[in-house]
Amino acid sequence: MPDRRRTPVNGRVAAASLAEVPAGLTRVEGSPARVSQPVVDLLRAPEGPRDRQLIYGEPVTVFETRDGWAFVQAAKDGYVGYLPQSALGAAFEASHWVSAAATHVYTADDFKSPETSALSHGSRVQVLGGSGRFVETNLGFLPARHLSPLGAHMNDPVAVAELFLGTPYLWGGNSRFGIDCSGLVQAALLACGIPCPGDSDMQEAELGTSVPGGDHQRGDLLFWKGHVAMVRDAQTLIHANAHDMAVAVEPIAAAITRIEEQGDGPVTAHKRLG
Repeated sequence: MPDRRRTPVNGRVAAASLAEVPAGLTRVEGSPARVSQPVVDLLRAPEGPRDRQLIYGEPVTVFETRDGWAFVQAAKDGYVGYLPQSALGAAFEASHWVSAAATHVYTADDFKSPETSALSHGSRVQVLGGSGRFVETNLGFLPARHLSPLGAHMNDPVAVAELFLGTPYLWGGNSRFGIDCSGLVQAALLACGIPCPGDSDMQEAELGTSVPGGDHQRGDLLFWKGHVAMVRDAQTLIHANAHDMAVAVEPIAAAITRIEEQGDGPVTAHKRLG
């Protein structure tokens, strides 16, 4: 049975690329667009529950617009869902991404000028010019040191995760303004050029190779039913968790004991990335 989270089909349309679709659906190629808001919920259905989030500049394929909603598939991980049509803009050629934890967009190349919005780590923009402390982008002016060229990757997923320390926990969250366990792992890996699906069950199934328990190395992933954490060193891990309601560092042994005692069971997998 196809996973509905990554299968672009609803009750009316289906992606033309799918090998098989239910009878009566219209096959559509889809059209490119980009997210035009700092953060937007990716919903299971119009007005439905949040599955994930998308952030500014992320590319999507739009398969249907109907009653103010867009049925889309995210380019970064193939996740499918609904966004308000107003949260989408025309596709543009992104040149840089926000590699700081977060940044502000300013009206001028001056840190005392009014800010117009805040962008999370991972947001994508088009730099139009400038070579000083600020660069001009399609949104306004951004601090140059907060940006990296598209295609330039970080090299330590744990260091990326540490950028999010203190970020409030938000189920289904994918930004510096609110994030969950799998969102944190995805942000850390994508920043390092490592493909990563959106939910922890997908990550457990698809990422890395299993290693013996107890051999904890920086960057390893520990999985529980419905939860994932990243090993920071031999003694600690970093994760977005509902116990702290934030991204926090916790001793590995204490986390394993606490999670099991609260009824969420033992570690189900210990994975090491290649």
